[in-house]
Amino acid sequence: MNLDTQSLQPIINFIWTVADDVLINKYLENQYQDVILPMTVLRRLDLALEPTKDKVQKTHNDFKDKIDNLSGLLTSKEHGSGLAFYNTSPYTMKKLLADPKNIDTNLQDYLNGFSANVQDIISKFKFRNQLETFENTGITFSLIEKFCSPKVELRPEKISPMAMGYMFEDLIRRFNEKTNAAAGRHFTPREIIELMTHLVYLPVKDKIQQGTYLVYDPCAGSGAMLTQSKIFATDPEGEVKSQATFHLYGQENTGEMYAVCKSDMLLKGEDPDKIKFGSTLSEYGFDPDLKFNFMLTNPPYGTSWKQDIDNLSVGEGKKKAIVDKRFNLPIRNFEGELVETCLTSRSNDGQLMFMLHMLSKMKDPKDGGSRIASIHNGSALFTGDAGSGESGIRQYILENDLLECIIQLPNDIFYNTGIATFVWIITNVKEKKRQGKVQLINASSDAFYKRKRKNLGEKKVELSDTHILDIQNLYFEFEENEYSKIFDTEDFGFYQIPVFQPQRDENGNIIKDSKGKLKSDTSLKDVENVPMKEDIQAYFDREVKPFLPDAWYDTKGAKVGYEIPFTKYFYQHASIRNLSEIEKDILKLEAETEGLLKEIIA
Repeated sequence: MNLDTQSLQPIINFIWTVADDVLINKYLENQYQDVILPMTVLRRLDLALEPTKDKVQKTHNDFKDKIDNLSGLLTSKEHGSGLAFYNTSPYTMKKLLADPKNIDTNLQDYLNGFSANVQDIISKFKFRNQLETFENTGITFSLIEKFCSPKVELRPEKISPMAMGYMFEDLIRRFNEKTNAAAGRHFTPREIIELMTHLVYLPVKDKIQQGTYLVYDPCAGSGAMLTQSKIFATDPEGEVKSQATFHLYGQENTGEMYAVCKSDMLLKGEDPDKIKFGSTLSEYGFDPDLKFNFMLTNPPYGTSWKQDIDNLSVGEGKKKAIVDKRFNLPIRNFEGELVETCLTSRSNDGQLMFMLHMLSKMKDPKDGGSRIASIHNGSALFTGDAGSGESGIRQYILENDLLECIIQLPNDIFYNTGIATFVWIITNVKEKKRQGKVQLINASSDAFYKRKRKNLGEKKVELSDTHILDIQNLYFEFEENEYSKIFDTEDFGFYQIPVFQPQRDENGNIIKDSKGKLKSDTSLKDVENVPMKEDIQAYFDREVKPFLPDAWYDTKGAKVGYEIPFTKYFYQHASIRNLSEIEKDILKLEAETEGLLKEIIA
């Protein structure tokens, strides 16, 4: 049985005390996680291998001089661990404690005994870099003894990958708070993953009962989205009950999170080679032609992707450009022509680039198409003027009718940020009633969350099962109400047209050129955003002419823009109190403060 979040706290607290009890004065505070995180993962792997230790040891000793590659035998159920990894050393963590004098040498031997896939995990944690410090400071025994305590219950059958995700998120959050570091991008709360998996799988549950499906997270983190989505789809007691085969793919460029993700894939019996290390945008780890049926992710937002730009760019000087076909796409110009355009967001925020990447990994609708759930902050909705990369990305998504729904989540629902966040649901196989439409759901009010009894970092609220059901009901009902609005894709588009005003001489007279045309005053040049559904001339006559009677526009240089002003559509006007009520309250306050002042003086 998996432990719930609350019951994980004693384990997390105990692991946290290891840093204060063992590492203090030996490591700087900002280095604690370099020891604690890999030790947590290694102990978890160690416990998984413990029941088959003797069998693996015997097989290794019997065949090491007879067969060159023992991996098949050492991972088999009959002769080995029955898992995708093993350890051929004579030690477990507990056995290391039996020989305190030689514990440092034996620890080296223990680490070297792991299979190649675990060696990759150890390497990404850079754990061997710590061994010299362990030996020099004499902490090896006490550190291992702490992690072998019954208080650190890390057995895979007790702690699920989701629970491990919580543990790592909480530990990392604490380390960051202790060192006043930025919390960065880490774990997505369980209830948000549940909501995302429901909206990805439930609309097509009848179509995925059999067959093989590929699930992908380009920013895999701890891997929780991947593993939880598979559990939801295949749970025989769940809502989908699929008997299909689901293969999990992911990529992560943070070494420690990659190591956590890969270790849990090993423990879950998933293929660890389907988790790749490196930057998805510039070091994509899979076959470029590989497509996925389902994609779920929480990409980093407000994070620079400049290094990716440098890695992707080819050419010199002004000719330097990104030629990657994922980011060069046809979008419509003002004249209605499709023009291939390099769509790149500003270098300090690459979140929409991950969206483009996922769009390039969608299966053809003839092959069943794809469904995507991706979390973004508000800037993905509106940042970037007409003609910018961000606007162009939104244009491509909307004009190709890929956006199905956007859901605003409550503030303060993430561990490391209190800002507004939104789940985008993308698909290239919309059902008929949704074609040409976009649904916006406002689930940010207190009707959709409950307050936590105790805050976890910035996380002050959470969604209950009932709240998740309420949100998905709004989605499936596909009707307009207080919390749900439905729009045509064109409703988010506009034409940005240049607006000119004439020059005037010192006497206030309008200046004309030799042909009698008005000369424009460059200092007064402006632009007007005309909704795509409106006639430009009619809009100009109504919105501009009454205020600037001499102004004119020119469609030469006009641009196409797209934005999704989410809050505008759900804005509720609060009526202003009348003056007599305000006056009464002021007089009442004055009377109260006057009485208080007399008491103080007396």
